[in-house]
Parts: sequence; C-alpha cells; structure tokens
Amino acid sequence: MIETTIRFFQEGGFFMYPISIILVVGLIIAIERYAYLTLAKRSNREDFNKLHKMIGGKDLKAAVKFASQSSSAMSNMIGSGLVRLGRRQPREEIEYAMEEGLLDAMPRLEKRTQYLATLANVSTLLGLLGTIIGLIAAFTAVASADPAQKASLLSQSISVAMNTTAFGLIAAIPLLLIHSVLQTKTNEIVDSFEMAGIKVMNIISDRSPVPVVDTEKKAPAHRPSNGSGMQAAPAV
Repeated sequence: MIETTIRFFQEGGFFMYPISIILVVGLIIAIERYAYLTLAKRSNREDFNKLHKMIGGKDLKAAVKFASQSSSAMSNMIGSGLVRLGRRQPREEIEYAMEEGLLDAMPRLEKRTQYLATLANVSTLLGLLGTIIGLIAAFTAVASADPAQKASLLSQSISVAMNTTAFGLIAAIPLLLIHSVLQTKTNEIVDSFEMAGIKVMNIISDRSPVPVVDTEKKAPAHRPSNGSGMQAAPAV
C-alpha cells in the first residue's frame, strides 16, 4: 500500500507537490476551525445558561458583571443589551446593541472557512493543469518515438499524466466536505445567537413591560352659551 502510494506520487510529476501543500494547508485550517467552533459553541451555551438564570431572577447587576468578565461572544452580545437596559433605553436600542454584538462575532466565526472551498477549487485546477501538461509532453515524445512502441508509450504516458487529476480530486473532495460541515456548524452558532437574543428580550419584556401611551386627545365637551357669555349649565 505504501509502495503503491509512493509510486503513484512520484509518477504524477511536479504538480503533485503543490497539490500536496494545498491539502496539508486545508487540513490544518479545517482542524483549527473545527476546534474553535466546537469550543465557541460550548462556551456560548454555558454562558447563556448562566445569564438566562440571572436575568430570570432579576439579578441584572450580577448578569452585567458576569458578561463583562466573560470572553465569549454570547456574553458580549447579551452584556451590550443589558448595559442599554440599565440606562433605561427603549427596547429598540437594546435590540440594536445585541445585533451589533452578533455582527461583531460573525467574522470570527466565519474566519478562514471560505478558504477551504478556494483551496479545493485550486487543487482540482492544478490536477487538470498537470494532466494537460503531461499529455502535451507525452504526445511530443511519441511523435519522435519508434512506430512499434508508440501505442504502449502513449498509453503509459497518459496513465501517468492522469495521476495529477486523480490526486487533485482526492485533495478537493475532502476539503469541500469539510467546508460544508464547518459552514453548517457556523450557521447553527449564529442561529443560537438569534434565539438567545429573542429569549433575553422576552424576559426583559416580561420584567418591565412597555407602557402604552394613548396619543388621541379628546376635546372637552362644548356647552352652548346662554347669551351672557356664560355657558349654560346642564339640565338636571
């Protein structure tokens, strides 16, 4: 197995090396992103459970203090809303603050994930390029070869040239699959942020309902005058 892999790699030519580098870089990015997203999801869930309990128990000072000391994106988002709440700002301002916290966290969640799709495409293109260059070299060599050996030489050269395409696809397919998995994981975390914001706003609304102000002003009832400039008293 090992000897076959080594021979397959050696027969592929020069383009096998950049494809290998792309595969290694992609795997490093995938491992780093998966570990980061897993830890972020866990820490966000734990901090939200703690903050949800504090806010539900009307202990806003402890919630603000905990959010300011925590480094998770969930705590920063909810903490921004709680600071606005402590300043007696309206519901819209609290929502804007929490949305700002979400927008601030999204670049860190999506960081370097898109590179995997780019690396997969580059790997495929390098494999095709290596195959084309190999075929050009093969046909050039066959043109000046012995006619009795042209068929065998051509088939051998084509099989060697196709190694780069095969290796390019071998590197691209896992990277695309990993990219899809990481994208799904990122979307789940973003959805959890939105759900957490809704739950916090519901608790805040239940705790301090917004009063409804009647903007319609009723004009005083007009009483007819009795001719002396005085309004007539209502009939009994």
